[in-house]
Amino acid sequence: MLLDPNHLTALSAILRHGSFDAAASELAVTPSAVSQRIKALEDLVGATLINRGTPCTGTPMGLRIAQHAEDIGLLETHLARELTLDQTNGPARVRVAVPADVLATWFINVMSQVDGLLFDLVVDDQDHSAEWLRRGEVSAAITVGGDTVPGSDAVALGALRYIPTASPDFMRKWFADGVNVDTLSRATCLTFNRKDGLQKAWITRQTGQRLSPPSHFLPSSQGFVEAAIAGIGWGMNPENLALSALEDGRLCPLVPGAHLDVGLTWQVGRVLSTALAPMTDAVKRAANGALLPADTAD
Repeated sequence: MLLDPNHLTALSAILRHGSFDAAASELAVTPSAVSQRIKALEDLVGATLINRGTPCTGTPMGLRIAQHAEDIGLLETHLARELTLDQTNGPARVRVAVPADVLATWFINVMSQVDGLLFDLVVDDQDHSAEWLRRGEVSAAITVGGDTVPGSDAVALGALRYIPTASPDFMRKWFADGVNVDTLSRATCLTFNRKDGLQKAWITRQTGQRLSPPSHFLPSSQGFVEAAIAGIGWGMNPENLALSALEDGRLCPLVPGAHLDVGLTWQVGRVLSTALAPMTDAVKRAANGALLPADTAD
């Protein structure tokens, strides 16, 4: 099946901006022309690709085709550089799934080292970034653990250390009798979102039991630290994000030395490995400065 590049760029632009009008503005055509391109593409594949609404969103097939279009752009840009051809279409766009804590702690360093790419970051809970790559909706992802997504190349990066932290006042209020099954089941914790299992994983490791404490849902890495400092709850914070608050006493570890190390892996679609090699190098350099070596982690 041959897909018209104009149809693909229209699809990508709509999903990027959320409307036909904004896509038309980017592409310097009329909204009617954009609509005609999408209709032609939907007729060709025999399926709806866009959920019309405010904003417009992609159907599963629409998201997969849009990612295919961006992958083509990456490969064409790489080829143009290899052949020293003039590039008139501007930088290619790369869509990457990144855990929120990775973005908050060291991924900006990666972005600063890579030229000629526009980043489209999908931020999700760390345990679920691999699903974006598995569904073909991103070109690369930083994932948890060492399992490789089929069709991808994987590089072990090291481990991100998490510390269970709370404010001194919170510790006095909820853990005066120690950190145990009883107090952990009652003390309010912080949870990034409903996919986040870090707090419960640490509780199970610490107590040997599965508990479901009351929880605030707070989808912000920096907000996690600030909420813990404010005494709203306790939570698992990346050590390098909470370090200053731990050093000056605004935060305390629930149990000294009882950290949780989470191994991270960089995975990139195999067909794009060469085109994204400079980005892979940047990821490895940044991870080397921010993560624990795998052989020293838990």
